[in-house]
Amino acid sequence: MEQINDYINTHKDRFINELVELLKLPSISADTAFSQDVLETARLVEKSLVEAGCDNTQICETKGYPVVYGEKIIDSNLPTVLVYGHYDVQPPDPMELWNSPPFEPVIKATDLHPDGAIFARGACDDKGQFFMHVKAVEFMIRNNQLPCNVKFMIEGEEEVGSDSLADFLETHKEMLSNDIILISDTGMMANDVPSITTGLRGLSYVEVEVTGPNRDLHSGIYGGAVPNPINVLNKMIASLHDENNHITIPGFYDKVEEVSAEERAEMAKAPFSLEAYKQALDIDDVHGEKGYTTAERYSIRPTLDVNGIWGGYTGEGAKTVIASKAFAKISMRLVPDQDPDEITELFTKHFEAIAPKSVKVEVTPHHGGLPYVTKTDSIGYKAAAMAYETTFAKTPIPERTGGSIPIVALFEQVLESKTILMGFGLDSDAIHSPNEHFGVWNYLKGIETIPYFYKYFTELTQ
Repeated sequence: MEQINDYINTHKDRFINELVELLKLPSISADTAFSQDVLETARLVEKSLVEAGCDNTQICETKGYPVVYGEKIIDSNLPTVLVYGHYDVQPPDPMELWNSPPFEPVIKATDLHPDGAIFARGACDDKGQFFMHVKAVEFMIRNNQLPCNVKFMIEGEEEVGSDSLADFLETHKEMLSNDIILISDTGMMANDVPSITTGLRGLSYVEVEVTGPNRDLHSGIYGGAVPNPINVLNKMIASLHDENNHITIPGFYDKVEEVSAEERAEMAKAPFSLEAYKQALDIDDVHGEKGYTTAERYSIRPTLDVNGIWGGYTGEGAKTVIASKAFAKISMRLVPDQDPDEITELFTKHFEAIAPKSVKVEVTPHHGGLPYVTKTDSIGYKAAAMAYETTFAKTPIPERTGGSIPIVALFEQVLESKTILMGFGLDSDAIHSPNEHFGVWNYLKGIETIPYFYKYFTELTQ
C-alpha cells in the first residue's frame, strides 16, 4: 500500500473533478420532478465503476430507482467486501439559505477545512463518501494491490427509506454474498480524532392529519365556536413530551436497551465540549431528556421530533381563516431493542386516543428501520481500527451515533452479514441542511485509509 499517497497526489485534481461532476446532478429521490436526474446519476455511477476496473457492472431495475452493481472477483477462495452507498440526495430546501447553488459545487476554505471543502448537496451524504470507495478500489486494481474480492451496491432510494431494497436483497442473495459490508455514510469525531461508528438508531416516520370543519372558515364568524385543527394539532404534539422531555406514548420505552454504567462511562471519555457544541449551533443552552448527557441524548436514547408542520394560510399579508386541516411529519429515532413497526402502532393508537372528539385524525406511516449495534471485538472492526491507526497514527474511538441507516439491520437479516461503518465526514458538514459540504482533506484521507481495511481484513481472515 506504500504507493497510495503517491497515487492520490498524482490524481488528486481528477478525483476532485470527478466528484464535482457527480455532485452537479440533482438526484433528489423524494421529488418525482427529478426522476430523470436520478436515473442519469445511476448511469454516471456505473460508468465510474467501469473506469475503476470492475469487470461486471449493471444497473439493476427495482420497483423504484435502480441499484448500481459492480464487482471485481480475483479469487473465489478469498474474502469478499461488499461496499454499500447511495447516490440519491435530500431536497436542498430552503434554497434561500444556501450561500451558493446546491448543485453548482464550489470549493472554499473554512475554519475546520483549511484545505478547502466542497459545498454541494450530497457532498458528504453520500456521494463524496461512497465515491471514496470507488477511487480506493481504482487504486488497488490499477496497482495490482487488491487483496480480495470487492462488490459495490449503490442504491438510489436511501433518502426516502430504501423501500425497494428488501425485495432486491431477497432476489439477489447470491450476487450480493459477502464476508463483510463496508459503508461510509457516517462521520468521525474530528479530523484529529478518528472514530468508528458502532451503533445506529432506528427510525419510525409518520405523517399526521387533523381535520376539523369541512371547509376553511372565517375566523371572526366561527372563531371560538368550532375546532381549529392547527390549535388542536399543536396541543396534541406538545403533549407527546412531559416536563422532563420524556416521551409520553404508553409502552414507548418498554423495550429500550438500558446501556450499562460502564459503557456510559466509556462514552464519556470521548472528547466533547458542550460550549463548542452550543457555539457551533448558535444556541444558548441544550435541551433533552432529563438524566442524560447531550452525547447520550443523541446516541443511546430514543427521540420524537416534529420534522414539519403546516396548515392554513402562510402567504404574504393576512387571511383570517380557520383551516379545515392541519398536518405534521414526525420522526422517532429508536434504540435497541425497539421495533419500528411496534413503535408506529403505539404512536398511532396514542395519537388517535388523545384527539378531541371535535376533530378527525389520520396517521400515515412512511418509512422506518431497525437500530443496529456492532461489536468491537469482531474481525471487521479490528481491521477498520488497524486501517485508521495506519493513516491517522491514532487508535479510533468506537462511537454510537444518532442517525439511521435502515439497510444495515436488513443486511444482517437477509444477507447474514455484519457491517462496518467507516465515516470520514464531520458533524459540522451540514448534511440534510443548507450549505452541506465535505472537506477535501477528508475525501482524500478516506481514499488513503480504505485500502488498508482490505489489506488487514484479508490478513485477519486467512
